[in-house]
Formats: sequence, structure tokens, C-alpha cells
Amino acid sequence: MTARSTSFSAQPPRRQSLPERRISRRLSALSSAEHGQNGAPTGSTEQEFTEEIEKIKRYEDFTTIDWVQDAAREQLRRRARRKENAGFFERDGQLGWRRKLRDSYDAGQAWIVVTLVGAAIGLNAAFLNIVTEWLSDVKLGYCTTAFYLNEDFCCWGEDTCDDWHRWTFLWPVNYFLYFIFSIIFALTSASLVKAYAPYAAGSGISEIKCIIAGFVMKGFLGFWTLLIKSICLPLAIASGLSVGKEGPSVHYAVCTGNVISRFFDKYKRNAAKTREILSACAAAGVAVAFGSPIGGVLFSLEEMSSYFPLKTMWRSYFCALVATAVLAAMNPFRTGQLVMFEVRYDRSWHFFEVIFFIFIGVFGGLYGAFVMKWNLRAMAFRKKYLSKYAVLEATLLAAGTALLCYPNMFLRIDMTEAMKKLFLECEGGHDYDGLCDAKNRWSMVLSLLFATVMRTFLVIISYGCKVPAGIFVPSMAIGASFGRMVGILVETLHESFPHAKFFAACEPDVPCITPGTYAFLGAAAALSGIMHITVSVVVIMFELTGALTYILPTMIVVGVTKAVSERFGKGGIADRMIWFNGFPFLDNKEEHTFGVPVSSVMTSEVTSLPSSGLNLRALESIMSQNKYQGFPVIEDRTTKALIGYIGRTELRYAIDRAKKEGFISPDAKCFFTQPDATALQTPSTAAPPVTFDAIESVSGQQSVDFSRFIDPTPLAVHPRLPLETVMELFKKMGPRVILVDYRGRLAGLVTVKDCLKFQFKVEAHETTRDDSMLDERQEKLWDMISRVADWVADKVMSVSGGRVKLGGSARSPGLLQSETMDPRDRLEPIRASRHAILDGTENEDTGVELQDR
Repeated sequence: MTARSTSFSAQPPRRQSLPERRISRRLSALSSAEHGQNGAPTGSTEQEFTEEIEKIKRYEDFTTIDWVQDAAREQLRRRARRKENAGFFERDGQLGWRRKLRDSYDAGQAWIVVTLVGAAIGLNAAFLNIVTEWLSDVKLGYCTTAFYLNEDFCCWGEDTCDDWHRWTFLWPVNYFLYFIFSIIFALTSASLVKAYAPYAAGSGISEIKCIIAGFVMKGFLGFWTLLIKSICLPLAIASGLSVGKEGPSVHYAVCTGNVISRFFDKYKRNAAKTREILSACAAAGVAVAFGSPIGGVLFSLEEMSSYFPLKTMWRSYFCALVATAVLAAMNPFRTGQLVMFEVRYDRSWHFFEVIFFIFIGVFGGLYGAFVMKWNLRAMAFRKKYLSKYAVLEATLLAAGTALLCYPNMFLRIDMTEAMKKLFLECEGGHDYDGLCDAKNRWSMVLSLLFATVMRTFLVIISYGCKVPAGIFVPSMAIGASFGRMVGILVETLHESFPHAKFFAACEPDVPCITPGTYAFLGAAAALSGIMHITVSVVVIMFELTGALTYILPTMIVVGVTKAVSERFGKGGIADRMIWFNGFPFLDNKEEHTFGVPVSSVMTSEVTSLPSSGLNLRALESIMSQNKYQGFPVIEDRTTKALIGYIGRTELRYAIDRAKKEGFISPDAKCFFTQPDATALQTPSTAAPPVTFDAIESVSGQQSVDFSRFIDPTPLAVHPRLPLETVMELFKKMGPRVILVDYRGRLAGLVTVKDCLKFQFKVEAHETTRDDSMLDERQEKLWDMISRVADWVADKVMSVSGGRVKLGGSARSPGLLQSETMDPRDRLEPIRASRHAILDGTENEDTGVELQDR
């Protein structure tokens, strides 16, 4: 029997004392390390078992990845490759060209994957741009020369276009067709999302932040999500809903990277390596959305990734470069521009304008705080009452948006096209639908003010509905309309008092105020206010305009926006959605000073496994009654001397293999230690890939040895260690669980969820509020909506003679109600419990994904 073979015996093995066992364990591990041995037999059977375990562990839904084990697994893979090469040299004396080619391929897999992913993202972005522009224009008219051309392509190179026609010459008929197209597009998009990929709804940025940090959401980055997101995103935007494509661009880009990387073994089974690709894809998604490769890399660094080493930044840059190069080669707008609202400014700014720039920055901060507060309330109402009416909700939102937006020239057209007009200078004889006409100045101000207010309201109620929906471009459009309005007012002020000392810096016979730059700065302020990002916004806006002279005004505006935003709370809309959905995510940008030890937060009542004396039936009962992702192993329940930690996946796999290979009695004794400790390893080598061996097939087994499957030295801390240090361990190292031991004895354990619940409890004490009034108002609103829905359904049924039944209310659901729900709707925010968490007695789990430690 080798040192690493799993054995069964009728007599229980003699146990060593705790000090002897730990000393012998470390000595044996040191001996193995010195001799370059891992004690594991190499063979196809072990490789098969290893692949099975890795495949199971990689895709467990709603759990967290243990980055410590993942990093150890990658180190073992590299060590095995080096050892294999060393043995080859000893046998043959030289390295063959096939082996050199294979090693070169293994080393260059990252660049191959990044190149393929970047090219695929660029192609997808070009396709989506073309389709979105055509669908947005077809609501207003058609091209007589070729129906598949949008308005810009149909009128290419013509000052007056005769080939593009409105649907009719009657304004009410065009209004009605615009309304019908909006309903059809929204209905199609929401139906496809509900039927095939519920995860395709929303922006996806908050979920991707958690996934990159180690949270597993099965199917969120799958092929069907990528396909449905790519199909439904143009439909959702063309429907007129106040949603954008920039946030979903990050989602489909990361989906593309995940799908392509699965074809490479290096990334298929290692989540740590996949995280590098996903970070690079997030950068490429922003790069193709804004035509800003450097801004995309900075966005991934500032907003998306909790771990961003130098090699990840270089690969992110290369992926963004390839994606933007492919997009530029496709040239979807036939203008050489990567995005529609790309502009160039040749005028400078004046120092007296800083006052108005600060005013725009204040607006950006207030806008972000206002939208986040009311959008979260709208999301809570949606999750509580409307989760089963996703398709109906999206369709009604599109219908209401079409009715409200068509009369306004800035709300009727696509938001990117509106920003293009708002950003441009009033030169060259272009009027832009009266925007530059001095006679229409006050009517334009009122129209822009209405567009700002109405778009803000629509963003609050639309962001979060069950269609692909981003908030970048809607926020930028709101900021652009407000900024243009301010610019027009400043221009009017200058023309009214041209000789005032305030405007002394203006040159004669030269336009002093450029309203388009105010729109540009307003867009930057709103984007920074809603996302709480700074550096990446400045770089993105610079790459959009190419105006070096406006870097300083942009920095001033974004800095003021950031300062105002921080007064109303930390974290942008993505961070707020992470909290709202209850994802276990510790933000590395936050700093806390709690002043309490980890013992105040840990779970003291821990389900642990004794090293001996437990039979197989009792072990399986413990696993069935608890959904924890691992169990501490102790000497016995009296001393609680900590021996190690065993993962649920390894334990389940070992039991299943034992049953498969031979008959195991339910009363067979289970042992997690053995007298010969040479099979145990240190944490650096105790990774799962080399610890799963074939369990011998012996009938009538009386004992089962699980000692090869435990981690003998798990990450453990002292009970008096400050909680802030433990949170830094979670952020930097990414373990799934940290054990708390006192003088070698298990005192408890702590997870990310425990830290978050304590954090929210502290915040709740600092800012106490009563939500009963809000709940009462939401209940009244839902009751009113139900009554209106019942009345409409009854009228339709009576008019149709009972042949058409729209559905019933929440009390009597009908055809309009769907039983299919987005899995995220079943999650709840992580909240502090009402009982004594500070005493370590809190052990209840809230939130579906948090039930598994």
C-alpha cells in the first residue's frame, strides 16, 4: 500500500497525539518537497478523477471560489510540467521539437485567447451598432432605395435627402406607428429574455464584479446568455426605453471571453486564470462601447476588478486594442468614428467659465444620488410585486415611453444621436433642427429642461426591467441635455452683456461660449455621478473628443461631482445593486474601522466532523442536513482540537467513489486522520488535483479513510485578531472561509457574509431609518395598479365577448402572469439580524446564495 493510496481496515488506526501528528505532518511534507516527490501515482485513472473533481468544483452555482486552492492548483500544474521536462532531459538529453511546440503553445495560450476574444468582441460590437441604428430609424421612416439602410446611410453625402421618407404625411399616423414599433420591439426583447436567458436582463456590471471577485453564477456568462443578450440589446434600445448599450456591452464582452476560454484547458479548470481573461474582456467591452481603449482599461481597473496585477493590465490593454482595431476596420458608421457621438473641438475655454463648470459638477453629483435612491426603491417594488410580470412590465414601459417622448425632439430620437447633436458646435451653417437658431433659444431651453426631467424619471423606472439595459448612455444623455441648456443660458447672458467685466476675456468677433462643450461636460458629470468613477471618465471623454484643452475642465467637473456624490453615500449604482441583490462582495475601495475582534463576528456554533468515531450514515446525514461548502475536522467534540478542513465537493466525491468501487456498509467508521502522516501535505501542495485517488474496491468495508482529502493546515486566525485584518485577508487572498482557533482548538469560523452582516449592522446603527412608511406606500401603489389592471381586463373581456382574457390581478393570476423568474429575484439583501450578532450567536442565513458557507 503506497503512502497515498486510500485504505480500508477492520480495525481503526492508532491515533497520534495532536503535537506529534502536526510535527510529523510537516516533517513528511518537508521531506517530500526536498526530494521533489508528491507521493501520487501518475496514471490515466488519477487524471480522470482529477478532471471530474475540477469540473464539479468549477461550476457550483451561487458559491464562492476559493482562490487559495485555485492558486495552489496552478502552482502544482506548473511544477508538474517542470518536473516532466526535467525527467525528459534526464532520459533523452534534449527536448524534441514537438515538446518545444507544445510548451510554447501552453505559454502563449493567454495571448491567443485574448486575441480571439478581442476580435470577436469587435465584430459583435460592429454588428450591434449597425442593427441598433437601423431599428431606431425604422420607427420613424424608411429608405426608398434600400429598405435595410438607416437614415444616415440612405442620405449619404446629400445635403437634402429625397430617398428617406416618413411612413406617412400624417403626424398622428406616424405617432401611432412609432408607438406600435416600440411595443413590438420591447415585447420581443422581454419575451426572448424570459424564455431563453433570464440572466441576459439588466446591465450585468454588478454581477460581473462579483464573478471576477470569485462568486459563481452558473449560466450568467454562458453561450445562451451571450446570444440572447446580443439579439435583444438592439431591440431594447430601439424600443425607446431609457436604457443604454454600454453596460450590456461589458456583459456580452465578458460572456464572449468566458465562452472562448472554455476551449482551452488552461482556463477551463482554473478560475484564477479565467479571472484575468474576464478582466480583460470588461476593458474591451467599455472600449468598443465608447471607442476608448485606454478608458476601458482604466474602467476595468477602477470599477470592475478587485485584483488587477500588471500582467492583467497589459492583457486588458491588448484585448481592448484588438477589439477597437476590429471595430475600426468594420467602420459601422462609415465615418471613421468608433461611436456616433464622437466630436472634435477647436475652441478653447475661459477661466470665468469655471463657475458654470462647478455648477454642472454639482448637478452630476445630485443627479447620481437622486437616481440611485429612487431606482433602488423602484427595484424593491419590482422584485416584490412585478417579478412575475416581467414581459408585461417591459411592454408597458415602452408604450408609456413612446407616448411621452415622441412630441419632444430630443426624446424622440436615439440617445446616442441626441448626444451627437448636443455635443456639436453651431458653426458651418448647420442648424440641427433649430438648436442653433437664436430665435428658438428659449423654446430650446424649455425643451431641454423637459427632456432632462422626463429622461431622469424614465431612467428611474426603466433601469432594472427584464430587458438588456444599461445606465451609462441614458445618464450621459441627461447630463448632455442639462449641460446644453446651461450652455445656451450662458451664451444668452454673454450676448446680453457683451461688455461686462465678467466676460472681459472673450475676444471680439469670435464666439466666446461653446454650448456643445457644456453638453459634453454635463455628460461626463452625470456618468461620474451615477457610477462614482473619476479617472476613467476623464480619459473616456478625452478619447471621445481628442481635445487636450478640455482635460482640465473635465477634471474639475468630475472632481466636484465626486465630492458631492460622496456626501450622499459611497459606491455607484453597481455597488448599490450588489448590496440589493445580496451578493457576498467586499469592496476593496472601502475602508472600515470597527474596533472589534473577529470573535465578535464569527459563527461559534460550527458543524464540524470528528476525526474518528463517525459512521458513514451519520456523515451523509450531516451533509444532507447542511448545505455548507466545507467542514472543519477536529480531534473530538470535547477538546475541539483543530486538525484540518475538508471541502464538501471532495467529501461527496470520496463517498461516491467508495460506493461505486465496492460495497460500503452504512455503519462503516469514517476516519480523517491516519498514523502514517507521510501522505499529508502542506497548504502549498494540499490542493485537490493531487489528492484524489482511486478508492480500493473491497467488499464489506468496515472503515473509510478520508485523510487524503483534508487540508491539514487551513487558513486560521486568532480570536482577538482585528476584524479589519480578516476582511483584508478575504479581499487579498480570497479564501472561502477562515477558521478561528484558540491554542489549537476550534473556536468558530467566519465568512464574507458574516463580515458584511456586521458591516451593515454598524451602518444601520449609524443611520437608523424606518421603512414601514415606504412599505405602506408601495402596498397602496400595488393595490392601485391591481385595481386598474382588473378594470382594463374586465373591459377587454366584455368588449371581446369573453374571447380575449388578458389576465387577472395578483390575487387571481391569469395569462399575463409568468411563473418563470429571474434567479436574481429570489435573492435578498444581506441584512444584519435582529439578535446578538456581536455575541457570536448569529447563525441564520439570509439570501439563497449565502446558505452555502
